Amino acid sequence: MIVTGTTAVVGIIGNPIVQVKSPGAMNRYFADHALNHVLVPIEIAPDAIPSFMTMVRGWTNCRGIIVTVPYKQVVAPLLDELTPRAERFGTVNVFRRDSDGTLSGEMFDGVGFIAAAARHGVDPRGKRAAVVGAGGVACAIANSLCEHDVAHLAIQDLDTAKQDALIGKLRAAFPATEIVAGVAETANLDILVNGTPVGMNDDPRLPLSDAVLSGLSGRCFVADVVTAPTMTPFLTLAKQRGCVIQTGLEMTETQLESLAAFMGVAAP
Repeated sequence: MIVTGTTAVVGIIGNPIVQVKSPGAMNRYFADHALNHVLVPIEIAPDAIPSFMTMVRGWTNCRGIIVTVPYKQVVAPLLDELTPRAERFGTVNVFRRDSDGTLSGEMFDGVGFIAAAARHGVDPRGKRAAVVGAGGVACAIANSLCEHDVAHLAIQDLDTAKQDALIGKLRAAFPATEIVAGVAETANLDILVNGTPVGMNDDPRLPLSDAVLSGLSGRCFVADVVTAPTMTPFLTLAKQRGCVIQTGLEMTETQLESLAAFMGVAAP
C-alpha cells in the first residue's frame, strides 16, 4: 500500500487501541480492490474527544471514523445525524464525514453479530438468550437479537442504571420478547454473549461468576466481542464445555464491507 497526498483517510478511535483488528482487515480490503484509501488506528484520551470531533469536521481528506471501546456512546451525541438504529440507544460504531463537514453515525455491531452467527447455523428465533453488558456493542447485539425474534433475553451489567435503561427501551420496542434483568443461570440458555471488554488483552476474568457459568452446557452458542486475544478466557471455557463459539474477530469481519460502504470507501 502506497499512501500519498491523494489517499482518502479513515480512522478507528478507541482507548486502548492496540487490540483492534480492523486496520489490518480493512487495509487488505483496500489493497485487494486497488482503492487509494487507508485506515489508521488512533488512540484518543477521553478529554480530547470533543476537540477531535471538531478536528474531523475540518479534516477534508477524511471519509469517516470507526468507533470502538469506550467511545461508542460518548461520540453519538456529538454527531449531527444518527440512523434510527443508532438513535434508539444513542450508540454508534462508525460515523462518516460528508463534504460539508456534517457527521452522520450508524451502528453495525448487531448486524455483524447476527451475520457471523448465521455462518454457524444459529437462528435466534424462539431462542433463550443472554447478553452481558449494556454498553454500545451490547445494546446493538441485544437489539438485533430482539429484531430476530428471540423468545427470552436476559441482560446483566454492573451499572444497573444502564442495564435497566436498556431493558426499558427493548421492552418498549419489542413487547413480544420476554426481557429480564440479570443472568441467574446458564443451563437453559441457547445463546450467551459477552458484550463487555472483560477478557481483553491480559484480563483473566470471566464476564459471569463461576457459580452461574457452572451450568453452561454444550448446546449453548457462546460469543464474545473481544478481539484480542481471539480466544478469551470466556471462549476457552465455553469450548471446553463443548459449545459452538464465535470470536469477536468474526463479528468485526462480517461488518467490514458495511462499514466501508457507510463511509463511502467501499469497492464499486
